[in-house]
Amino acid sequence: MRIAVAGGTGTVGRHVVDVARERGHEVVVLARSAGVDLVSGDGLDAALAGVDAVIDTANVASIDREVAERFFTTTSRTLLAAEERAGVRHHVLLSIVGIDDVPYGYYEAKLAQERVVEQGPVPWTILRATQFHEFAGQMAGRLRIAGVQLAPRMRTQPIAAREVGEHLVALAEGPAAGRAGELAGPREEQLAEMVRRLVRTEGRRGPVLPVSLPMRGMAEMRRGAVLPGPGAVIGRQSFDEWLVARAS
Repeated sequence: MRIAVAGGTGTVGRHVVDVARERGHEVVVLARSAGVDLVSGDGLDAALAGVDAVIDTANVASIDREVAERFFTTTSRTLLAAEERAGVRHHVLLSIVGIDDVPYGYYEAKLAQERVVEQGPVPWTILRATQFHEFAGQMAGRLRIAGVQLAPRMRTQPIAAREVGEHLVALAEGPAAGRAGELAGPREEQLAEMVRRLVRTEGRRGPVLPVSLPMRGMAEMRRGAVLPGPGAVIGRQSFDEWLVARAS
């Protein structure tokens, strides 16, 4: 197959690229560094020539709803229109577990993106996955103040980004399936404890302070709204195993 990966240089996208190549597929990376602009569509028609399936893992750093929704809906519409012109047969979108139940701007933006894909002209599959193991580092980087590491309280069941990549490629290899089963890691974790373990493995010895962030949607996350439901596919690598592999 010829598989295009939107956001193929990102946290999950780079694993999708690796896995697809390992399975013998021809891979096209859709990213600005590869000469493709997913917002304007520049370079997209040429990149999608002969492509069988597109896996969309593209992301935006902003958690502001308007910014994130503009990015996700614009890039999805641009991709889907180009895919229709190119005769692409399958669009696979990576999304997030629990976004129906959490009034959080970034999640609301992902819901808007899902609706664009569902209403689009290309047969689709949407995979909702839980947070990645890397999520702890992202939170740690944003919440370090005057030598104190803040660690948000939140229930999560993190999954290895590599395993998400494997699952996305497997879905792309098959026919469009609509809503795929959720994907989650092997055990539930407290995000605050994940952050603490992460910074300790990095050699940081300052205080780590668990906090209940007052942001919209965080109360639902503390109650477990982003945990997988019954029947979810469960991954292999735990957060502690990921920490060991990361340090080696």
